Amino acid sequence: MRAVVCQNTAMTVEDLPELVPAKGQVLIEVERCGICGSDLHLRHACDEMKALLGRVGAGHLVPSSTDRLVFGHELCGRVLEHGPGTRKRLKVGTRVVAQPFLRVGSDIHLCGLSPIATGGYAERMLLQESALLPVPNGLSADMAALTEPMSVGLHAVQRSEIGKRDMAVVIGCGPVGLAVICLLKARGVATVVASDFSPGRRALAKQCGADVVVDPGEDNPYADRGKHQFFHELPDLLKLGVDTQDALARLPIPSHLIWRAVETLGVGMPQRPVIFECVGVPGIVQQIIDQAPIMSRVVVVGVCMHVDRFEPALAIQKEIDLRFVFGQTPLEYRDTLHLIAEGKVACEPMISGVVGLDGVAGAFDALADPEQHAKILINPASVATTPESLQR
Repeated sequence: MRAVVCQNTAMTVEDLPELVPAKGQVLIEVERCGICGSDLHLRHACDEMKALLGRVGAGHLVPSSTDRLVFGHELCGRVLEHGPGTRKRLKVGTRVVAQPFLRVGSDIHLCGLSPIATGGYAERMLLQESALLPVPNGLSADMAALTEPMSVGLHAVQRSEIGKRDMAVVIGCGPVGLAVICLLKARGVATVVASDFSPGRRALAKQCGADVVVDPGEDNPYADRGKHQFFHELPDLLKLGVDTQDALARLPIPSHLIWRAVETLGVGMPQRPVIFECVGVPGIVQQIIDQAPIMSRVVVVGVCMHVDRFEPALAIQKEIDLRFVFGQTPLEYRDTLHLIAEGKVACEPMISGVVGLDGVAGAFDALADPEQHAKILINPASVATTPESLQR
């Protein structure tokens, strides 16, 4: 089978031995596979990622730069063959998506990010039968392939515990930020502010549902907007607390009873935005801590592969809530697929083109320009060497 092989950062299209499904595995014909930002990073940072995951006991599951790696974990395909010990619940020819996991011996490998489990930059790949989900509602392969990156957005939104009345601020409108925007709107969040220096990315954010788009070089993404009024300076918050305490002290009811009831009901409590960091470069977390309103909740979705620094004392004084997220759960993956199939996630604008296997190396270069591309899909059956629009 033909596949794109990465070794020592070089990417070549090669003929690899045919894959044979083992116990519990299913052979899939790849219809579409998205190029993920993690693929772009891992091409040049395999050794760093291997060392990093070695610190959590998973270094052996990640390739070295000298290994021959076939990327691709954002996939959609059709069932070709069932391996031994499978239930065969999905017939041959069924269009499927799946969390890209493969059981190999006692280890669980992430397809496309493993030295053993071939990913979707190929004509065929292996997946765990238990992970397969049939694509509903006649959903196209292009849209179904967005399930994995969109589910990352859903996981971030779930972990943020954001309410529909809260204001969300998305910093960075690359594919990760766009996914978060899509899922915030699917969640019913009324006010989503998207911030990016790129005019092209801001336009995509608007198409994906952002209510306000901001060039951070000209406007403050954390500014008060409409009914969303935040505390930007500590003395103002202290004054609120003391003024409230003085007012309650004048009432005939013990003040702590009223205060407890107010906190339980959430009435009159200070507002705070929920900020999604979707850039993943050094300095962004500190920049958010510097500029964000007091009591902000910050959800870090962007993957920074470098050592970073921030001031805990400043975050403490502002009582910043800092959370880190990764991946998705099986239920979130399933729910995302159905949200897309039911038309509840406006993610189609993210797809900027489709290439064949011979166009993958060029697509990696093209993705460096934020004004031209957001998400490029691979169609192994295509001969396109440059990204073709879905409208063609």
